[in-house]
This record gives sequence, C-alpha cells and structure tokens, in this order.
Amino acid sequence: MEYFLTAARLQHMTMASKELNITQPALSHSISKLEHELGVPLFERSGRNIQLNRYGMMFVKWVEQALDNIRNGMQEIEEWSHPDTGVVSISYLNILGVDLVPTLVRDYQIRYPQVRFELKQGNNGDINNHLEQGRSDMLITSKETTTDHHEWLVIEQIPLYIVVSSRHRLADRPSLKLDDLSGEPFVELKNNCGLRNSILSRVQNSSFTLDSAYDAEDLATVAGFIKAGLGVSVLPKTPGLMLEGLVWIPVLEEGWFWEVGLTWRKDRYMSPAAKRFVEYVGHSSSARIAETLS
Repeated sequence: MEYFLTAARLQHMTMASKELNITQPALSHSISKLEHELGVPLFERSGRNIQLNRYGMMFVKWVEQALDNIRNGMQEIEEWSHPDTGVVSISYLNILGVDLVPTLVRDYQIRYPQVRFELKQGNNGDINNHLEQGRSDMLITSKETTTDHHEWLVIEQIPLYIVVSSRHRLADRPSLKLDDLSGEPFVELKNNCGLRNSILSRVQNSSFTLDSAYDAEDLATVAGFIKAGLGVSVLPKTPGLMLEGLVWIPVLEEGWFWEVGLTWRKDRYMSPAAKRFVEYVGHSSSARIAETLS
C-alpha cells in the first residue's frame, strides 16, 4: 500500500524506488502483484513514467484512508500501553469498591495523572471470567480465588471479626472463640463471594461447625441480616459494612484475617502501563505492611 501511494505521488518508478530504498524491479513487481490481485491496472505507463488511471484514482483514496486508520490504531495502542498515558484494566470484588479500589486509583493518579483506569466490579465468578477472557489485566480479590497459573501480590490483610446484633446475648463480650457461636444461626455467603473460601478454610481448621441459616449474595446483605437479628457471621471491618446496630467482636483464634491483593495470569501479556501499576502496588503495600509491623 505504501509502495503504491509513493508511486502514485511521484509518478515515476525510479524516483519512487529510490525514496522507498528498494530496487526498481522490486517496486514494479509489487505494483504488478497488487494490480493482479485487484484484477485491473492502476497506472498508465510510458517507460518509467507512470500516471494513475481511473481505477488508480478510485483506489488511492481508500488506500490513504486505510493507512490512516492503521496509523491511528498504532497510535491508540501506544497510548493505551504506555506507562505514562496508558489504560489499566482492573476487575474487583464489589465490597472493595467502597474504599480500597478508589483509594488505590486516587493515589496512583496523583503520581501519574494521565493514566486512565477501566474498572469493572462483580462477584467472584464475574471477575474471574473477566480475567480468563482477557477483558481485564488483573483482579483485586482474595487470595483463595487464585490458581497455579496466577501471580499473587498482597495489598493488605484485613482482620476478620465475629459480628452480632447489638441486641444479641454475646454483644457485650470483649472477644470470642468460634466455638462460642455453636448453635447460633450463621449467615453464610454464597459460592460467588470471594470471602467465602477464606472463611471456610479457617473453619475447617477449627472445631467449630457452621450452622448455616441463610445464604447471602454479598457482604452488605450479610451485615443487613445480622442487624435484623437473623444470625451472626464473620466479616472484615471495612467501610460499607459497619452499619449502626452491629457489634464487632475480635476473634481469639490466630490467623483470622482476609488477605486481599492483586492477581494476574502468568502466561498473558501485560502492558507497560499495567506493569507499572503492579510495581506501584507492590512498593506501597510493602511500606504499609512494614509500618503496621513497626
């Protein structure tokens, strides 16, 4: 296409071949091949002088448009992938959109103001599909959702609490063991919630048996059921869940926290823009964890 436009502009095969830095026979062969594919001649020839015929004049405007579109496409890819101006596509669990994700995006754009974010939220099944189908660069989710072909980077470890209604008989306890909830109706999460596997893995390592009374779609619904006095549960103390009428009681057993982080496919291409965001999250998370430990 570029050879054709150069020949059309200069109307001389030798001059065109010199500008393109190819031999004149190679240029002639390329033009002849193009004419053969189209089934019509594009030039009137007089020695090495050439002139567009009516088919050539018809075709040249479409070739110019096509090459403009290709250049625009290349420019758009460059802008989307460049670490300073690119787009970072993230899918995340619904509850993390209340505080964690907006904070990460805000802090990152303070440092890199031209970077844009493409954000999608959903339950565990939704966001996993986004990653597997290549619609997102990465997920912000819980560790238990990762698999062998995923990379994992911790963002934070959120303490888990036993949550009861302020009217519950255990509401005045300073701390509780899981065994203390035996016989209590437990508000459980459905399979599509990222926290469910985290809670179940810890319950399996204890003598406590879940007495499931309700299956909720998301964490906010769990909090609402507890507030109404329909049961108790275990939740992370995060914005969006701390409703009036709830009591948050520390768990006496060790290891009761929800590990939230970034995950992405090891075997997928990651743009420079996405890589820089991962590096930023890694540095900021390390600093936050070190500050917590100190």
